[in-house]
Amino acid sequence: MNFMAVSIGRRCWFSSSPPSACSSSLPWISPLQMLKAALPKPDPPPETTTTTIDTRRKPKYISHESAINLIKRERDPKHALEIFNMVAEQNGFNHNGATYATILDKLARSKKFEAIDAVLHQMTYETCKFHEGVFLNLMKHFSKSSLHERVLKMFYAIQPYVREKPSLKAISTCLNLLVESNQINLAREFLLHTKKSLNLRPNTCIFNILVKHHCKSRDLESAFEVVNEMKKSKISYPNLITYSTLMDGLCESGRLKEAIDLFEEMVSKDQILPDALTYNILINGFCRGGKVDRARKVMEFMKSNGCSPNVFNYSALMNGFCKEGRVQEAKELFHEMKSSGLKPDTIGYTTLINCFCRAGKIDEATELLKEMKERECRADTVTFNVILKGLCGEGKFEEALDMLEKLPYDGVYLNKASYRIVLNFLCQKGELKRATELLDLMLGRGFVPHYATSNELLFHLCKANMADDAAIAMFGLVEMGFKPEPDSWAHVLELVCRERRLLSAFELLDELVC
Repeated sequence: MNFMAVSIGRRCWFSSSPPSACSSSLPWISPLQMLKAALPKPDPPPETTTTTIDTRRKPKYISHESAINLIKRERDPKHALEIFNMVAEQNGFNHNGATYATILDKLARSKKFEAIDAVLHQMTYETCKFHEGVFLNLMKHFSKSSLHERVLKMFYAIQPYVREKPSLKAISTCLNLLVESNQINLAREFLLHTKKSLNLRPNTCIFNILVKHHCKSRDLESAFEVVNEMKKSKISYPNLITYSTLMDGLCESGRLKEAIDLFEEMVSKDQILPDALTYNILINGFCRGGKVDRARKVMEFMKSNGCSPNVFNYSALMNGFCKEGRVQEAKELFHEMKSSGLKPDTIGYTTLINCFCRAGKIDEATELLKEMKERECRADTVTFNVILKGLCGEGKFEEALDMLEKLPYDGVYLNKASYRIVLNFLCQKGELKRATELLDLMLGRGFVPHYATSNELLFHLCKANMADDAAIAMFGLVEMGFKPEPDSWAHVLELVCRERRLLSAFELLDELVC
């Protein structure tokens, strides 16, 4: 059945006639009925005076709740839509807001946008109650697909379908999606529309979105202008999020003194107490600015004022110590975090592992990796890439290659960077035999080296007169779509010809030309 020709409810998708004008082309039928229809009919029983009782079961009625579960479990959006249509063929069944919300979410996740339009068109004929959450969900999906005009369209659809004005939540959601996508012109158009047609009085949440946009654009003066406007209104006075966003913008711009002044204004003047996230902004700011001791004082101030540091606070400060090479202090901070009852997460462990690797303490780094496994804290790709870089930095290529070989069989995901890190080191250190073995492993797993590294490897193989390895490497790379620099394949061809392997030279040249 054609996907776009599937009927919805009791109407065809593209029909503009009333519901009764078009019947479904796919009637609902019980699996039991289908089975009975396929079996040969038995001979009729002999006539008797006994009354015959019809023992056939009636099709099971599918409720709204069951229909929702069936649609959710169905992976194929086409089949999900068929289920949606078939249940509507039951006598006495009418779709409600929940079933419509479920099928729309299923179609949106699969990016079946034309199908969504058809379902929305069908909804205009329904009398059931719809909620704006359906449209907020669609707005988010359209934003992810960069269909920004349709984000606005979904917002404007709220009032006709829901029969109520959009809430402030809907307004802030739409504005935030547009601002996050850098659709500033659409955001301005949207604000003008809401101000005129909805008589909008922006609340703190809406103003905060604008403050975030200006800080993200490094336009701090405009951000402060918005905050000044907020202070004039009782319903939109700056809150903790407003101040935290401004402080983050100031720290990102290196204006640390102004960030501290704003922090003090927030606490003393507006009586707003900071949380762990606000403190983390200052800790990160000082660490980025190379003032890790000031960051440490922020954490001490945090503790003395009754706000317990969390894992993110400790990780940020540890990272600051690591960047300055102060390994022992980072290690002490890690133990302090554990002794305070906090369970280190992947970020915390990876931060300290990176610190050990940069200091050349690879043994301590691998011990931490073992501790992660014992404590059931799953190391991610970033963690393993840090370890691989540390091993190669210490010349422990065998261990690095062994990890690359075995980790995928242990269920660990490695990305192209994992292989490239090791290959780059091997090329730099002239470990050409190991480099060609790793290249073979990479290509076999579908990973292609960096363009510059590939050319460098070919060049070094030619320089070392490794004709066979150079030709094999060239063939493998070209098959994966790699286009070598003219100098690289010229060197390979020259080397192969010098070895009087003309057949190989012709095959290689043919591969390159094709």
